[in-house]
Amino acid sequence: MSLHTSWSLRIFTCSILAIVGCSTAPSEVSPKDSAPAATPMKPAPAAVTILNASYDPTREFYSEFNQTFADDWKQKSGQEVTVNQSHAGSGKQARSVIDGLEADVVTLSVGYDLNAMSRKGLMSEDWQARLPNNSCPYTSTIVFLVRKGNPKGLRDWSDLTKPGVELVTPNPKTGGASRWCYLAAWGFALHRELGDWKALQDPARAAEVKQADEKARQFVGDLYRRVVVLDSGSRGSAQTFKNGIGDALLTWENEAFLMLKQPGAEYEMIAPSISILAEPAVAVVDKVVDKRKTREIAQAYLEYLYSAPGQQLVAKHFYRPAFPELIEGEQNKQFAPIKFFSIAEVFGGWDTAQALHFDDGGVYDQIYAEKK
Repeated sequence: MSLHTSWSLRIFTCSILAIVGCSTAPSEVSPKDSAPAATPMKPAPAAVTILNASYDPTREFYSEFNQTFADDWKQKSGQEVTVNQSHAGSGKQARSVIDGLEADVVTLSVGYDLNAMSRKGLMSEDWQARLPNNSCPYTSTIVFLVRKGNPKGLRDWSDLTKPGVELVTPNPKTGGASRWCYLAAWGFALHRELGDWKALQDPARAAEVKQADEKARQFVGDLYRRVVVLDSGSRGSAQTFKNGIGDALLTWENEAFLMLKQPGAEYEMIAPSISILAEPAVAVVDKVVDKRKTREIAQAYLEYLYSAPGQQLVAKHFYRPAFPELIEGEQNKQFAPIKFFSIAEVFGGWDTAQALHFDDGGVYDQIYAEKK
């Protein structure tokens, strides 16, 4: 074979190898060519807004709680959430939701108001069983706020009916605090007459209970004859008292604490010997969240009330936490020891109490007519 032919064969062979991709040298592949295709970034969830319809004196608490929840939700889910607030007397808020206010959640002071919404088909009948502690993440009670130095010497319920005493409290027909106040006074009078509340469940003491009820009605009537202003809600009553009207304000314990914290406050808080365990309740408004597709976040919002951060904020704003073990001992010490009774124990629950005392033509209306 000639030299020319040998080189021609080599050139031909290398050309073929080049075509099929073979080489005697190691292959070199660009890192760019070997990198996997970039995964598209998942878009952040769309921002959402929900509405909490609450009662008057929760404004400061929910203002802070809403931001704390929103921050926690954003960290966990990446979703921005805004919680708007609506405030008024508990009964008025319930009627607003029934009439069309699209609240995703309600946080009201009276369980009856949530029952009323349930009967209108806005939420399930089992709403109270959906969250711990019968859907009550915090409790409160009724106390007295008096002028500094307590010039009228008001120490317990019986002192409120002394001659010359003027009282301020909300209207039981529109506000929640006022209904709790009314029932607290009635329960005190029953206990004074009977010595305890066990007699209420004892058929053998029925005659004694009847007489005690008559005395309680008289006492509550005397008390309301001394009320000089009936505002529609507890925040309005607080303002009336700030304006110098009345010797004592009958109000929420947390509202009394807030007023004492204000600069220049010239008040003292009186914890009576006996008071009612007020149990504000919360619920998701099923009809609204199903329409607005906000059930998940509305449920998470209410559940956060029971978390350690939620319960700590509850105590910070002077509500009694449902789970006191989640808060610091010093926060628990701020609450005065009071002998409590429940609405179920003395009145048979909210539906019974509402029908007897606060519905049109009930005992309160009769007392108010007599006052005139």
